[in-house]
Amino acid sequence: MKKLHFLSVLLVLVFSFSCKKTSNSGSGNANGGNTGGGAVVTPTEPAVENTIGFFLDTWTPKNFTVPTAYTEAAVPTESPAALVTIDASKIITKVSSFTFGQNTNTWMTQIVTEPALSNHLSTLKPTVLRFPGGSISDVFFWNAENNKLPADVPASLLDAEGKPFTPYYWYGKNTDPWTFSVDNYYRLRQQTGSEGLITVNYGYARYGTGPNPVAQAAHLAADWVRYDNGRTKYWEIGNESNGTWEAGYRINTVANRDGQPEMVTGALYGQHVGVFIDSMRKAAQEIGKTIYIGAYILEKQPENWQTSADKGWNSGVFGAVANKPDYYVIHSYYTPYKTNASADAILATASDNTTAMMTYVKQNMTAAGVTIKPVALDEWNITSEGSLQQVSFINGMHATILLGEAIKNKYGMTSRWDLANGWANGNDHGLFNIGDEPGVSKWNPRPAFYYMYYFQKMMGDRMLSSSFLYGGTGLLAYASSFTSGEKGVILVNKDKTAKLVQVGLDNAKPGSRFYWYTLAGGTDNGEFSRKVYVNNMGPSEPSGGPATEYTTIKPYSASTSGGIKVALPARSVVYMVIDK
Repeated sequence: MKKLHFLSVLLVLVFSFSCKKTSNSGSGNANGGNTGGGAVVTPTEPAVENTIGFFLDTWTPKNFTVPTAYTEAAVPTESPAALVTIDASKIITKVSSFTFGQNTNTWMTQIVTEPALSNHLSTLKPTVLRFPGGSISDVFFWNAENNKLPADVPASLLDAEGKPFTPYYWYGKNTDPWTFSVDNYYRLRQQTGSEGLITVNYGYARYGTGPNPVAQAAHLAADWVRYDNGRTKYWEIGNESNGTWEAGYRINTVANRDGQPEMVTGALYGQHVGVFIDSMRKAAQEIGKTIYIGAYILEKQPENWQTSADKGWNSGVFGAVANKPDYYVIHSYYTPYKTNASADAILATASDNTTAMMTYVKQNMTAAGVTIKPVALDEWNITSEGSLQQVSFINGMHATILLGEAIKNKYGMTSRWDLANGWANGNDHGLFNIGDEPGVSKWNPRPAFYYMYYFQKMMGDRMLSSSFLYGGTGLLAYASSFTSGEKGVILVNKDKTAKLVQVGLDNAKPGSRFYWYTLAGGTDNGEFSRKVYVNNMGPSEPSGGPATEYTTIKPYSASTSGGIKVALPARSVVYMVIDK
């Protein structure tokens, strides 16, 4: 009897303490009411994380424009399945504007000559545009006329097996309508207000046949810095230079004149990066400009089947180049390579991998004894295929989670691969249809476009701490504040069932209204719908979203007096802002 009595009292005390804590924190009544209260606390700005660093140097305050037109929505009266609280007193980080980058490439037309595409990009406002794009960077000669290469560029290269092949070189002054020239890259950035990220040709330092190919390739990069004349702050040396698919991975040692080994290594790349950095920085100093130069490292522990170059890459790079790079570049295509993965598996990688990659590269830097520098994830997407995964709304949800996790894990930059690619039976990374998707208009935006557009629109300039008090299984939340005072939260429902979620504010008071957009897939193609609906408005074509109306769709809005509650359909995302 004594034991039972003691346990009963203990349970009462625990329950009483829990209720008091909820009340004092301003979480409110889970069944309704104004979920926000207590003292309004002015948060302390956290120190800038080394992994973001100078990417926050150009940070500017963001003000939310309160909608003057909206669709009135009733607040559900049912009890919520989950309660998430936003702690307005705890800033995780300022949001790097360079989170919202995109990759251009050189086979997607001159872009500025394509009004439909240009208009979408100007609306999306990617904060950084990478160029010239992927592996092309290592066979790209930025100042060359069409089919006019430097004399020391060989007619054939070696593949990973040592077999000769005729490479397709690319030319920065090629003005043919199907390709993308250097000068039109600058024009596009001017149109969109985007910063640049230029990947210089590292492969040339390996396969060049001159007496000093490394110096020659570094000089070519430095000349681009001079021509650029301060228009671009961010540069990187080579693309996935460890890869067996990259030009320069394996070279003809008979043609090479400076004694380089046949296969690239991390130490060799690091040694060469030092030469590039010296040459490019000298060029920038000559013209009185500041640039930041990145080096490529691997984002995760190499597996047993990978090459010796992979296995020694990071330690070799760090050991050879020490602290010379300004930042480090990683790439990830998240899902197991070309597997027919389920939606659940795909969505899980967006949070799991983004966290694991940052942990891994920081551990590598620490183990190597180098300074932790900013990290740029400047190529990302998924490789799952077989069910139209890459062009589905699930890839849009994946992008939402990835962006939220990148901010939370304090990446300096991310840039999605890529603006346009090729249909390939639906195995297409392109944010837009390049013109080969059956039955769909050229430059029609894919679902991921809409998820990224609303993320950028409804995310504030500081990420805030948030947590689920209950019911958080299958749900994610990314909270933020605007300098103008409003609070935002992006809610992700990964589950196959709809959920009612209540939002509470700690250490802040909500205003009179909240506004939101709900994005969800269609009923076509099983769990990988090619369509996305924004507040129930969808595409008129077989894929995409509301192609022209997305900038004028009215948000849903409701009074906060009935509680800040919102219904999340199965596998959906809600982008919400709460009045100050």
